[in-house]
Amino acid sequence: MSVGRTDERGTITLWVLGLSISLMFLGGLSLDLWRVVADRRELSSMADTAATAAANGIDVEALRAGTLRLDPGRARAIALASLDRDPHRNALDAIDIQIDGNRVTVSLRDHVRFSLLGIFMNGQSFEVRVHASAEPQERT
Repeated sequence: MSVGRTDERGTITLWVLGLSISLMFLGGLSLDLWRVVADRRELSSMADTAATAAANGIDVEALRAGTLRLDPGRARAIALASLDRDPHRNALDAIDIQIDGNRVTVSLRDHVRFSLLGIFMNGQSFEVRVHASAEPQERT
């Protein structure tokens, strides 16, 4: 019998188990971050499209008088109509359309639920916010 020798059976099993959990966490992190980036890209496109479309909501009477000015009600209606054409619109958490002078700003907010990371993060989600602005421009 040798003194000082310890029993190391099962050490590799524990090491592999820890490595597996770490890889699962990193895989979930990369998957969920990719989903957030894709959602942000889609929201950004929606906000850009809505703001650009809303910038076409000019006040026709003011334009006939020689002044380029937005009609706030018309611009807002055009922005909402643009957003309504997108199938992702119903899943949005918030839509905010601000009109300040001739500038239209469309802000969208959504959340992305964690898939694999949801196991570790107890069902939390990641919030995504985007803003896009546009102004009508006079062409000469």
